[in-house]
Amino acid sequence: MYEVRLDRRRGGFLRVARRWAWTLTVLVIAAALVRQMLILDRMLIYFPETGLTTTPADVGLAYEDVFLSASDGTRIHGWHVPGECDATALWFHGNAGSIGHRVENILMMRERLGVGVFIIDYRGYGLSEGRPSEKGLYMDAEAAIDHLVSDRGLDAERDVVLFGRSLGVGVAVEMATRHRVRGVILESGFSSVKGMAKVTHPGVPSFLTLPFIEARYDSESKIGRVRSPVMILHGDRDEIVPFEMAERLYEAASEPKRLFRIRGASHNDTVAVGGEAYFDALRSFIFQR
Repeated sequence: MYEVRLDRRRGGFLRVARRWAWTLTVLVIAAALVRQMLILDRMLIYFPETGLTTTPADVGLAYEDVFLSASDGTRIHGWHVPGECDATALWFHGNAGSIGHRVENILMMRERLGVGVFIIDYRGYGLSEGRPSEKGLYMDAEAAIDHLVSDRGLDAERDVVLFGRSLGVGVAVEMATRHRVRGVILESGFSSVKGMAKVTHPGVPSFLTLPFIEARYDSESKIGRVRSPVMILHGDRDEIVPFEMAERLYEAASEPKRLFRIRGASHNDTVAVGGEAYFDALRSFIFQR
């Protein structure tokens, strides 16, 4: 009888041990997959440059260095360039370089439109700490909006224009689902990571690629929830993000909305090719004429 009870206890212990071993194995595999997803995101989506070689002072602009703390404690750097009117563009840049590569854009926004510009480097870019991720970029953007409202006294719905370019479109759309703002400008943006995967890897089923990438930036599914005016600008010869993606975002967006087709423009020359008509379109939208 004693030996029978001992065998039963031993059997029960082995079953529990197997369950724990199986659970631990699943957790280890899951952790490895998450780590691999983050690594692939950084290899395929984010191309940061650390440090800064150019500042607004190099083009004659007065500016202020701003350091923010995101909700997870990550230290984020940005520039505030004061404007001549009551509108401030909160600029979310693309996936490469740093804010130092946007100095000419800041100058043109300031000189041609008179708006103030607040631009931040996402975590891992420029002088900002940390490593980029979709969740992290949203925290950085929230910190920027909070700074404009809480520290500078701006009314988001009256004074703040979200300006997203390329990858920054995904950040701007997410923020616009959370905050009512004066306007949302989306330039050269993709509809979603899934959509871009179809462009960059045609013929490869998404179930073979998406499980290994964490980021989604699914602006197409979110933009209908934006309750602020939306303007979409896109070059019709964009060799990276097809113009059709701008059309998809426009169709999914709620009114009021505008779509400005920059004829002959590719991904990185929208301002040069768009010329005066580009700034006229922005001016009309920001000041709602």
